[in-house]
Amino acid sequence: MSAILERSFKVLEHLAAAPEGKALSVLASELDMPLSATHRLLSELVRCGYVRQDQAHGNYLLTIKLVSLGLGFLSASGIVDIAQPLLDRLAAESGELVRLAVVDGDELTFVAKSQGATRGLRYDPDMGLSVNLSCSAAGHAWLATMSDERALELVSRQGFGKPEDFGPRAVTSVKALLGYLKATRNRGFSMIVEVFAPAMASMAAPIRNGTGAVVGVVTIAGPLVRLTEARMLEVAPALLASTEQLTMASGASALLKKRAA
Repeated sequence: MSAILERSFKVLEHLAAAPEGKALSVLASELDMPLSATHRLLSELVRCGYVRQDQAHGNYLLTIKLVSLGLGFLSASGIVDIAQPLLDRLAAESGELVRLAVVDGDELTFVAKSQGATRGLRYDPDMGLSVNLSCSAAGHAWLATMSDERALELVSRQGFGKPEDFGPRAVTSVKALLGYLKATRNRGFSMIVEVFAPAMASMAAPIRNGTGAVVGVVTIAGPLVRLTEARMLEVAPALLASTEQLTMASGASALLKKRAA
């Protein structure tokens, strides 16, 4: 049963990255699964309403059922209602993309955002995905709140990013990561340039609850042509003020209270 569940989730995760859908044969090949087993899993997922088959081309696609579940959970938690006005204000002040990630076990997941760029280049990556810890400002901000040993444990479990998958300055070694974490602790927030993506910069600061436990992270990200290191230092006070306000409001969210427990 556990193997079936694992394969089912792999299918869902794979389809989540393919909005145009995938053919049965392609999906089986990419997941290295037998064609017959892949077809059985897809048939069950279709029956349960999580996947549908495009009648025109035969591709299998995700339905919005998973999205509805996630949005329903976030709505019930109260976190978006609490955070969104603060994210909107910070986005307006910075003029860049602002996002909120919550701690989910040993991972960070983006759950809310606000776009401050009203013209020109816009940076707006996918939401709802687990954050890469070694190559993201959000990851650095979170890792810097724990011991080096614990931070390296989490990164080794996830794996270092590679320049071909992220930015040309992707963090690929323990020494480089520890250098970023030390700088983050000294500043009180993280800053990266072309680490997550080429020609992009970002910064982040942690959200704590009343006991000091980290429950989330707020990030600001944008094109390097606008979000220079000097500009990041300019908007840092606004970022830290926002995380402080979210810290004070965290007790009103069921999700953040659960993460802090």
